[in-house]
Amino acid sequence: GASAFSYPLIFLPFLSSAFVPTTTMPTVVRVFADNQPVTSIVNAIRNLFAQQPVGTDIWIALAWCIGILIVAYLFAMTTYRRNKEGGR
Repeated sequence: GASAFSYPLIFLPFLSSAFVPTTTMPTVVRVFADNQPVTSIVNAIRNLFAQQPVGTDIWIALAWCIGILIVAYLFAMTTYRRNKEGGR
């Protein structure tokens, strides 16, 4: 059951700049793609490998990663405490 939560994450790279530039996307998709974690991570890694200036993409990518980590930790600890108190 827990693996079902990963399915939405599988589709995020397809709605990012990983495969095509976001400027070629329709407006609604472009707005979503520009404001999701995969785009900033891909752009930062792409610029690092090309030895280009990274700009703010690296900080945005790190903020997304830390934010996701904190949310996942809080969710896991809440679930753990609930199951521990419930006697499971």
